[in-house]
Amino acid sequence: MIFITGPLFAGKRDYVRTALGWTEAELSANAVWDVQDLAAGTEDLVALTDELARSPVVIATEVGGGVVPIDPEERARREAAGRLACLLAERADAVIRVFCGIPRALKGELL
Repeated sequence: MIFITGPLFAGKRDYVRTALGWTEAELSANAVWDVQDLAAGTEDLVALTDELARSPVVIATEVGGGVVPIDPEERARREAAGRLACLLAERADAVIRVFCGIPRALKGELL
């Protein structure tokens, strides 16, 4: 599994499509994105990680930057997203961060 992460609108999906030569349909069939939203309210992040790791490519938007929210539910949501990202990064063969359309391998090799 390849884990792609980076800020919102950083070009993560475009990078995957270009690097792997996929069409939009192939991306939809072989990748799952916005997984940070799945972490909110999930009681078993390990089971979620197991499920997501079956996809060839998993894409998450980083949500941990900036001001810490005052709302306890929003803080818990951010914490769960961060924990899920750590579990996915640990499991992944490659972790690539895309920032402003520029990929950087954090683990393994670039696509």
